[in-house]
Amino acid sequence: MHPTDLLSDIGVAIVAATALAVAARALRQPLILAYLLAGVVIGPQMGFGFVHDHASIELIAEIGLILLLFIIGLEMDLQKLLAAGRPLVVAGVSQFPLCVGLGWLLAVGAGWAFGPGRFDALYVALAMALSSTMIVVKLLYDKYELMTVPGRLTVGILVFQDIWAILVLALQPSLQHPSAAIVLESLAKGAVLVAASLAVSRYALPRLFAFVAKVPELLLVSALAWCFLVAGVASWLGLSREMGALVAGVGMSTFPYNLDVIAKVINIRDFFVTLFFVALGMQIPVPTASTLSVAAAASAFLVASRFLTVAPVLYHTGAGVRAGLLAAINLSQMSEFSLVIAALGLGHGHIGPETMAVLTFVFVMTSVTSTYMITFNHGLQRALARPLSVLGVRDSEAEGGGHHAGPAAGGVVFLGFFRDASSIVHQLEIEAERGDPQPVLRDLLVIDFNPAVLAELKRRGVRALYGDIASMETLHHATLHDARLIVCTITDAVLKGTTNVRLLKQLQKIAPAAEIVAASDTIQGAVDLYREGAHFVFVPRIHSAQHMAEVLNAAVEDGLTVLRAEEMARLESRNEIVA
Repeated sequence: MHPTDLLSDIGVAIVAATALAVAARALRQPLILAYLLAGVVIGPQMGFGFVHDHASIELIAEIGLILLLFIIGLEMDLQKLLAAGRPLVVAGVSQFPLCVGLGWLLAVGAGWAFGPGRFDALYVALAMALSSTMIVVKLLYDKYELMTVPGRLTVGILVFQDIWAILVLALQPSLQHPSAAIVLESLAKGAVLVAASLAVSRYALPRLFAFVAKVPELLLVSALAWCFLVAGVASWLGLSREMGALVAGVGMSTFPYNLDVIAKVINIRDFFVTLFFVALGMQIPVPTASTLSVAAAASAFLVASRFLTVAPVLYHTGAGVRAGLLAAINLSQMSEFSLVIAALGLGHGHIGPETMAVLTFVFVMTSVTSTYMITFNHGLQRALARPLSVLGVRDSEAEGGGHHAGPAAGGVVFLGFFRDASSIVHQLEIEAERGDPQPVLRDLLVIDFNPAVLAELKRRGVRALYGDIASMETLHHATLHDARLIVCTITDAVLKGTTNVRLLKQLQKIAPAAEIVAASDTIQGAVDLYREGAHFVFVPRIHSAQHMAEVLNAAVEDGLTVLRAEEMARLESRNEIVA
């Protein structure tokens, strides 16, 4: 294939993806669906056949997956991931074999072949047990949910799935006669890769990056070189390049330069990720009625299997109903890696083309449905939690304090507890240690759904209540009616399931006597909140933690009437370039 032909094919893929993405944006549909549809339109299966060098585009698209896994590693805080503790380990270890077991029962019962020499039932079970790292991470990243408790549990389970997938790939060539030696060899290779990469990251890379950090482009090139070096070593060892990229990113995650690298790599990654989904769309074959019906039933079973194997395990290991349901929702699709395993099985003669076609459409169907499920995961979780609550299945924190842990008259309530709230409370603690009276701390209640945060707050003597602040029921059950001051420091960019304006209006009905502090990323948004009746609006780039500590203490002592008028006038008079 001539190089110009490849460039033309890439150009056609990008133009088609862009055109359909613009249309999807106008219709408020997920962009991933637009990219898949672009692949269908320009591909040889059901489309116009505009793209000829399909294999080369797939190879280039793999770079997107490698860069995505590298960025995941860069953003992965192992301490926070391990802080998920027992729930993550138990769910990560059990999810894959449980799903394979359920899938095996389905496949055998449905009549898929198994032996001699054919393993269709096994491949169906294996394929449906893996979830899509690409889809899940991209959507959670766009929603700023990667580092939430359900997000960390989801990513952690995906990491365990990668380990299981590596074992499957190691056993696949010798499926007729698998041996323990092959499994041990794969585990040993993985351990060597991780140990060697982390050793180099700790003892050699810091000196290299300290040397090149003064030249931004050299910093980026060095980071990419490290990524592809480890990915290449992983491939040489017989492991997946994607696993190598993830390990490379984890090794750099503690470097002070990782945020700069992430910011620069994201734009490159997005280009290749677009090609990745377009390439997947090109693979979608012309369906038959039989194939579609079987794939639809298998897709429904896959979604059900996630709720059966993920949510109960996380609930019984202490992660809670909310985290368990959200993780199950996030993982309710088939992995693109499953198609790779199935394609290899087709090449080995382990499965037939009919099975490959069914699995392809399961991937398409679950990719489409899970895109919407993840986009609206909080509303879906609340809908699923209601009947469970009626049956007595609810979060222990909510059971322990949902009806009597509300503030007394004159109390202060923090709705949500993220970085800004943490800084403000820490500032209050510092001032209290110096002997300065801190009226906010006297009767502070925090409402949040992060179990780790709640445990640490309680350890420090701060009352904490488990609850989703986006839920009107939570706000009612927290008995906020007599609160004097209610504070939300989480801006709309991070807030999930509600907005500051909606919260403000709900709180004005529930606690009409309370003074309400809301949050905004923008000046105009802050002014709008003041006009809606907020008593003070926290703008993180303007108000420091120390300033907010003073404001909140003043609010408890004297109220916010005077300060509100001054602050609103000051914001309205600001004439920033980017407000």
